[in-house]
Amino acid sequence: MITRRAQWLTVAVGAAWLAGCGDGRAPTTPTPVSFLEGTWNGTVTIRPDGQPATSGSTTWRFDVVPQTNRQTFDATLQIMHEWLPITTMAIAAIAPSATPPTQINTQGDYTSPRGCRGTFGSFGTAQATRVEASFHGVDCDGITFDGQVVLTKAPR
Repeated sequence: MITRRAQWLTVAVGAAWLAGCGDGRAPTTPTPVSFLEGTWNGTVTIRPDGQPATSGSTTWRFDVVPQTNRQTFDATLQIMHEWLPITTMAIAAIAPSATPPTQINTQGDYTSPRGCRGTFGSFGTAQATRVEASFHGVDCDGITFDGQVVLTKAPR
């Protein structure tokens, strides 16, 4: 038989436990996301020093870095280009605003198919469903490249 003290202790512990659980429903206010967050597909055009410009397809995924006012992103880039077939991580930032239209800057490095670490940068304009930006960098043996990237937001 349970004593009255044990009953009250059980009720008190249960009440404290339930108090920390809320009402069991999911939050009704969603976490705000950025217009840039998600997957973007498009075309990258690259012109390495002394070579003609060529184009390939590309996919960029942007994920908001927490506590950055939705203006800083981890970016995953997959570039399917004959001269620069890479998948890499980068950092992207939008300014002066977290809402479109705004400027976008992306920077990173990659493992070159020519056997070194290369670096790249991109700067342009981000609209609600379209990004147009420069794309330039330095590859092995100091070979530089210039070009552009045009991305459109993939449907969710």
